[in-house]
Amino acid sequence: MSLTMYRNGSVYSAADPFATAMLVDGDTVAWVGSEHAASSLLDARMRLVDLDGTLITPGFVDSHVHVTETGLALDSVDLSGARSVAQALDLVAAAAAGGAGMVLGHGWDDSNWAEARPLSAAELDRAAGGREVYLARVDVHSGLVSPALARRCKLAGLSGWDGGALVSGDAHAAARDATRTLDDGARRLAQERALRHAAANGYVALAEMAAPHVGSPADLASLAALTAADAPAALPEVLPYWGQAVSGVEEARELLASLGTPVLGLAGDLNIDGSLGSRSALLREPYADLPAGAAGSHGRAYLDAGQVADHLAATSELGIPGGFHIIGDGAMAIACEGLVKAAERVGLDKVRAAGHRFEHAEMVDAGAMEVLARHAVTVSIQPAFDALWGGGAGMYARRLGAARAATLNPVAKFYAAGVPVCFGSDAPVTPLSPWASVRAALNHRQPGERISARAAFIGHTRAGWRAARGADPMLGQLAPGAPASFAVWEIDQLMVQVADERVQSWSTDPRAGTPLLPALDTGNDPRCLQTVHRGRELFAAPDFP
Repeated sequence: MSLTMYRNGSVYSAADPFATAMLVDGDTVAWVGSEHAASSLLDARMRLVDLDGTLITPGFVDSHVHVTETGLALDSVDLSGARSVAQALDLVAAAAAGGAGMVLGHGWDDSNWAEARPLSAAELDRAAGGREVYLARVDVHSGLVSPALARRCKLAGLSGWDGGALVSGDAHAAARDATRTLDDGARRLAQERALRHAAANGYVALAEMAAPHVGSPADLASLAALTAADAPAALPEVLPYWGQAVSGVEEARELLASLGTPVLGLAGDLNIDGSLGSRSALLREPYADLPAGAAGSHGRAYLDAGQVADHLAATSELGIPGGFHIIGDGAMAIACEGLVKAAERVGLDKVRAAGHRFEHAEMVDAGAMEVLARHAVTVSIQPAFDALWGGGAGMYARRLGAARAATLNPVAKFYAAGVPVCFGSDAPVTPLSPWASVRAALNHRQPGERISARAAFIGHTRAGWRAARGADPMLGQLAPGAPASFAVWEIDQLMVQVADERVQSWSTDPRAGTPLLPALDTGNDPRCLQTVHRGRELFAAPDFP
């Protein structure tokens, strides 16, 4: 039945902040309103869904994901909960005892281990009984390999390997590639698992940040086939980007044609630098936890300002987004210099119209903020990074010192400067957990960088569609005429949550007309009961009517 009436709950809608019912006609929201009005509209043509006090919101958009990697991580050993070398080794040993073949794991973070060091090659070899092992660090910019895998990959002589377990740079790329020899069937299974997991968490769309060092054009083609509008299985929509540098318009056209799959832009994980956890993010001042004058004490640059300018000028001429992975303040300086040069070359209007996007943007000073705003660059940020690594005792403080760490992930400053913002997880780096992301922005470890739950929610919904230049301006909201893209949530209670208690007190007054969101301080995140995108059900919990 194409007509479905949801009633007896709450509907998050700016069109009617007090709506308790919603009528869906095929792939479109036909109406939102009160319980009394729903009773008068209800007729025999409609399927009735009793919400029983649950909440309907627009579906989430994750603005930075690696789908295949997320699927593989969901099938590998999760080391994110380990808090010591011994705990990590126990998890590896259990995995090795439980099956044959290579042991794959992800999510280890030695910065919060008691020993503050990664596993050694000898420890890894003993735990795995001599088997091949690859364990991706939480930031996926370095990893651990067993001696058996190091021998097979011929790591000797490659940069980034000193004979132990830890690999970075070229050695890491070689080891990682050796574990990613997927046939079409295995690739499809990994992608389906990630997409179904996303749907079960209320996501209707994921921005796939593909790049040559992350996955192949075949990965992208497989995703496109799985998520096409006429695909047999209903899965979240994939918003594809390809992160590969070009030096001019013709090279960009040739690259786009060679992919065989349409992409939204040449953006995403086109790395200017690496990560703070692996000490490969490019910094103006050296890492605080390395000896003075140590090699690599400022991190690493993969591109220079001239290459950035070439790339942004070419994509601006084509009218498509270009963009980069940027973590450190040294990398942001390169990005801003290249951005200014591109605008001088092709004109500011073309640069602004292209919709360029910078990923992560963790270290942004006032000068860089002004450049981003002037050039209308969208930043795709991950609030969960601050929740995981911020604070006086977190990884940021250990890598950079307390003063520099306190300036990271300036969420509120982006809003104040007028820089467009969208939110993502960088899965598998952090989980596909949208309400945790909203809570992280609301509870930023630096009080001055906190934003309201509503602003964070919009950053994870409507703003994601805007960043992807969605053709339908109604995407990401629930109002008559909008696409039927939403999620139903079991909640503890509804409220308005902001950093300023005076505003919060007013906003909860019915006269403010502010739609309510789930309370995120109850200890229970909202549970997804149903996810629908453009009228197609992506997920339904077993107990959903």
